[in-house]
Order: sequence, then structure tokens, then C-alpha cells
Amino acid sequence: MKREGSPMSYLLRAIMVLLAVTFFQVAQAQGPARNTPYALLDPPQPTEAPGKVEVIEFFWYGCLHCYSFEPVLNPWVKKLPKDVVFKRVPAIFNEQWGVAARVYYTLEALGQEGRLHTVLFDAIHKENLRITDESAMASWLGKNGVDVEKYKAAYRSFGVETRVRRAQQMTNAYRIDGVPSMAVQGRYVLSAAVITDRQELLNATDQAIRMAMKQSAPGSTGAPAAKTAPAKGAAGK
Repeated sequence: MKREGSPMSYLLRAIMVLLAVTFFQVAQAQGPARNTPYALLDPPQPTEAPGKVEVIEFFWYGCLHCYSFEPVLNPWVKKLPKDVVFKRVPAIFNEQWGVAARVYYTLEALGQEGRLHTVLFDAIHKENLRITDESAMASWLGKNGVDVEKYKAAYRSFGVETRVRRAQQMTNAYRIDGVPSMAVQGRYVLSAAVITDRQELLNATDQAIRMAMKQSAPGSTGAPAAKTAPAKGAAGK
């Protein structure tokens, strides 16, 4: 004889269904499906280059993946169309990453970021320079032609503090969970956690740029284009 379910069993079933639905909704909101190369941000994030497509690389100086990405990324940046603007944003997940971001924006404030970005990467990964060691950094800066006193003044300046806070906000807003990651026009986020081959990551970024251009063209509805399958892989913070 089949036993009829009790009121409690019906309640448990309802709770299980509710949890399953909630889990599915959260999974959709947190990132791309496994058969897509990018996460689609909704709503899109504001960009700072009116009339152009904005491309961002989220990185960390201490990240070996970011360091190995540089030789592939830099030539690619030089070949971007004139209506595409590229910039770097140091991702911030904790205090150590925050120090690295502050160093980046301090060098930028002094007009030294372009000259020393790759040099600093080399020093960290080839010479074991500790970016959080103020004494070691002061010595390195002096050897590389930076006025250490001006650097110290800029390091705690309002302008640098504002940029660091903005970088942390963007890390959260773009849902960055690993580096290097690329973001296109405040809408598409592509991560080395999904596409481990560096050239394929840039190829997928090119695809996202084309979609962004198409959406900004006159008469476009602004709807995202169809997604394609990603490369296999994984990476992390």
C-alpha cells in the first residue's frame, strides 16, 4: 500500500524546489555559461571614452600569468584600431593587491608608468623585488631614475587614493575573480580562468570588440551578439 505524503513532506519538497531555482538564478548572474567565452554584464558599466570602444586589462604585478601575458598583449595593443581605447586597471582583492595598485597609479601620476611598467614586472618576477617592501621599492625607484621624495608624496596623494578606490570599485563591479581579465565596453568580461591560451584570449577580445562596434553603429538595437564556445582552461588570482 502506497503511503500518502504528509504536510511536512510537501513543505520539504517546496523548499527544495525553491532552493534549486535560486541556485540556478545565482549561477546565471555570477558569470558566463560554460559554452561562452565571456561574461555579459547587465547592466553594463560606464566607460570613460565617449565615441570609442573601451578595452580594459585587469592585472596584478605579482601575477605570473599577467607577467607572461605582457609579451603577447603589448604588440596586440599597438595594432588596435584608432577608435579603440586600451587601459590597464590593477585588480584589488586584498591589502597586498591594494599596495600594487597604489604603486601603479603613483608611477602613472609621475608620468613614469609607460617607461617602468614592464621594467617593474621584470624586477618582481626575475629579481624577486617585493613591491610591498618600502625600502626595497625606494632603492629600485632610485636606480631607475625616479625622484623618491616625489614618489612618496604622490603615493599618499588624493589623486592616487581616488584612483585606487576606483580600481577596487571596478574590480567588484566587473565581477573580476582572477587575472589577467579583459573587459570590453563595460559589457563583456573575458578571463584567463576560462581561456588559458593567451592568444585565444586576445582573439576572443577581438570578437567582443567587433560586437561592441556593431552595437554602437547607427541603427543598432544595442542587443548583444550571439555567443560562441570558449577555449578550455583555468587560471586564478
